Amino acid sequence: MNKETKTIRWGIIGCGNVTEVKSGPAYQKTEGFTISAVMRRDAEKAADYAKRHGINKYYTNADELINDPEVDAVYIATPPDFHKFYGLKVAEAGKPCCIEKPLAPNYQEALAIAEAFQAKEIPLFVAYYRRSLPKFDQVKKWIDSKTIGEVRHIRWHLSKAANNLDRSGEYNWRTDAKIAKGGYFDDLASHGLDLFVHYLGPIKEVSGISLNQQGLYSSKDAAVASWLHESGVTGSGSWNFGSFEREDVVEIYGSKGKITFSIFENDPLILKTADGESKHIIEQPENIQLYHVGQMRDDLLGKQKHPSNGFTAAHTNWVMDQIIGN
Repeated sequence: MNKETKTIRWGIIGCGNVTEVKSGPAYQKTEGFTISAVMRRDAEKAADYAKRHGINKYYTNADELINDPEVDAVYIATPPDFHKFYGLKVAEAGKPCCIEKPLAPNYQEALAIAEAFQAKEIPLFVAYYRRSLPKFDQVKKWIDSKTIGEVRHIRWHLSKAANNLDRSGEYNWRTDAKIAKGGYFDDLASHGLDLFVHYLGPIKEVSGISLNQQGLYSSKDAAVASWLHESGVTGSGSWNFGSFEREDVVEIYGSKGKITFSIFENDPLILKTADGESKHIIEQPENIQLYHVGQMRDDLLGKQKHPSNGFTAAHTNWVMDQIIGN
């Protein structure tokens, strides 16, 4: 941290699509944060990103960014198969870190990353930003205040059709089993499963079936699962990435009501109790990680603990491994 300005200077490893709107600008808009450097192996793309976003320095070597004395903290936004490789380097350098989700391709790697930062007593955040968004925080408030009574069960169905890239046979790391055995499940289902743990506590039992139905790529494209939270709440989920239409519905059943919402769509929250049914629209910020990044600042300043850390993210990896069979 720059002691004169009290500004935390971030470096980004992997300035790809996720950093263009979703995350990168959030660091620049958060008071007390700035981006001082970015890294991408393609020098031309790294230079272009830095120029467009008003960032002074760019690197093609991650070690140079990590060890730059003008970089106080590092955001790793690469595909998950590089998270452990870069994460351990950042931990060794003794700098706070935020890593994109999922934390790693499997639980073992995720746990190794979390333990490395714990051993150094350095903050590690993971970009499960839905834990921080007002829309999803409202659902948590209803649960915690027992607006729907005691929660009994949670159910999620997510489906979508294969896209043009899927059908083309062209390479996509998100559906490469060597990087993401679960394919879009790893990328998308991780968001919801992590959120459910945030709402209802750790999951102690989980079983699932997963397979590749379409044969379009090497990763899985369909899964179903059931689980049990330590709190006694049961859960079920189904995910299919070769369906006729997109559908994204979560239902939380309580003893006195029900909450319905979507993880990825801008559908209203629906609250149903004995008093009737009400719809609530809570707008998302333009830069979807804005609240997540703001809470990282508050954590680093000692104001409050961030809801997403290395061990909560590793637990999500464990749940996914049980479903996909890693």
